[in-house]
Amino acid sequence: MKPPLIILSGPTAAGKTNLSVRLAKAVNGSVISADSMQVYRYMDIGSAKITTEEMQGVPHYLIDELMPDEEFNIVLFQKLAKKYIREIYAENRMPILVGGTGFYIQSVLYDIDFSKERSSDAFRRELETYAKTEGNEALHARLEKVDKESAVLIHPNNVKRVIRALEFFEQNGYPISKHNAKERQKESPYRFVYFVLNDKRERIYAQIEKRVDAMLAQGLLEEVKKLKAMGCHKGMVSMQGLGYKELLAYLNNEITLKEAVYILKRDTRHFAKRQLTWFGREKDVVWLNKGQFSYDEDAILTEMLAILREKGILP
Repeated sequence: MKPPLIILSGPTAAGKTNLSVRLAKAVNGSVISADSMQVYRYMDIGSAKITTEEMQGVPHYLIDELMPDEEFNIVLFQKLAKKYIREIYAENRMPILVGGTGFYIQSVLYDIDFSKERSSDAFRRELETYAKTEGNEALHARLEKVDKESAVLIHPNNVKRVIRALEFFEQNGYPISKHNAKERQKESPYRFVYFVLNDKRERIYAQIEKRVDAMLAQGLLEEVKKLKAMGCHKGMVSMQGLGYKELLAYLNNEITLKEAVYILKRDTRHFAKRQLTWFGREKDVVWLNKGQFSYDEDAILTEMLAILREKGILP
């Protein structure tokens, strides 16, 4: 029988963190963060990182694992997540993948093969130079010409992913979206339930506004100032995260603070929209629309446990 795996995903600000801890306590689970920013130390406020108190004793993995100057990518995520899943099984606990980075989740769920993604330093440097001289939008337009599907899902400012998609096309002669679609057709090595926590679009956007304001009140600007003082700069993968790149641009006198906050809220809304587009394309997901449960987290958790029993994940 395949080993069990629980996934809890959904758009940013949907309320995954609190629910994931309650779920983990109910199923004797350990949480693996499927987030591209919470893996970094010293990046707590902007990544909405779970605190030790909020963990309530539940083991968490891929939190505070790397320094901000280290590169974190999907290949490393997949490698570490699979390693931690094995460790969690060895402890007779249930692994729960939690986060909003859909491609990260997919890489583990379907054991996506990244071996074809050979890198060419010369071509990558060419693309990086093109982005710097012509702009992110121009680079994104190049992707749109060869891989419209990836262009829809990847934001122009996510230069690293745009470059990876262009590299794949250059090296293999067909789009990475086609490769990923083929990989998605593979049967998962896990017996899984893939929950997507969701809410009405306007409520998610309102929650994003509140969250950004709360982050600023909690000291996000001071956090970015400290990172800059540590030598962090916009060329680092870590500093491309929402909340960090906008405030760094302000600290570098490229935009005003008001503009930085406006861009952060706008781009976070756009990110949530892209996340929902991604989850809408995934197969075998169980949507948990909070409004249908009258926003009662007890009712949502009860439904999740019933589904897990029905699918044979829980006895």
